[in-house]
Amino acid sequence: MRHGTKNRGFTIIEVVIAIFISAIMFAIGYNAINQALENRDQLTVSQDRVNEIQRGMRIVAQDFSQIVARAARDTAGNGQLMPAIYATGSDNIVLTFTRAGWSNPAGIQRPAEQRVRYRYFEGSLVREHWLAVDPALNSEPQQRIVFTGITAVEVRFLDPVSRSWRNDWPAVTASGPVSSINVSQLLLTRPLAIEFTVVFEDWGRVQRVFEIPT
Repeated sequence: MRHGTKNRGFTIIEVVIAIFISAIMFAIGYNAINQALENRDQLTVSQDRVNEIQRGMRIVAQDFSQIVARAARDTAGNGQLMPAIYATGSDNIVLTFTRAGWSNPAGIQRPAEQRVRYRYFEGSLVREHWLAVDPALNSEPQQRIVFTGITAVEVRFLDPVSRSWRNDWPAVTASGPVSSINVSQLLLTRPLAIEFTVVFEDWGRVQRVFEIPT
């Protein structure tokens, strides 16, 4: 006599165990995917930060490589002659200077030189420039943020005479009126090099030394 084969199904315990194992595998896979997404986001943020710092350093390098001995009127429009390179080392205005090589692809009538000022403001380094080397009374500069998330900016100047570093420039200050005899010494002298230091909140201290053309 031949007996028919009886189909045997899953028990409740087996189903529960299978669901439990599936839940564990799903949790492991979800955590791995979530961690991968977080790592990707962190990598993107880090890469953006690196690009910002590299781009900012290129701007600074281009500016310093084009510094020229060109005095300019006070940026407040008072008519007072200011040195080609000016820094006090004591306020939020980091450095003011004149640079050449201002590109003009549109052929606009304007000078090829540019008056530039670097200013530290609320955790950022701001680059400002005027459309004229000798700005008109109270003319507003064009602004561009070079670095964000910084805690300090420092510049030092290598004196070609003493061969020592100093925090302010020019090395010789005027004790009387500027004339054709002393204008070169008082307003047009340039350092041999500028040491540029930025302290970032996340990257720490970054320092570069730029040779200044003479």
